[in-house]
Amino acid sequence: MASRLKITLVRSMVGRPEKHRKVLRGMGLTRMNKTVELEDTPAVRGMANKVSHLVRVEETK
Repeated sequence: MASRLKITLVRSMVGRPEKHRKVLRGMGLTRMNKTVELEDTPAVRGMANKVSHLVRVEETK
């Protein structure tokens, strides 16, 4: 079974660059405290690293 990442938006995207907003929308995060579970792939890890100051990432199984 592949591992998954639980990603929660903990800081607002208001006033952030458009690139950050697009990354968050691409992950499915549209509002504060929303949590999504995504497959643990290099692409998703890269997206999470780009906005690491805005999200909380937890590994789940």
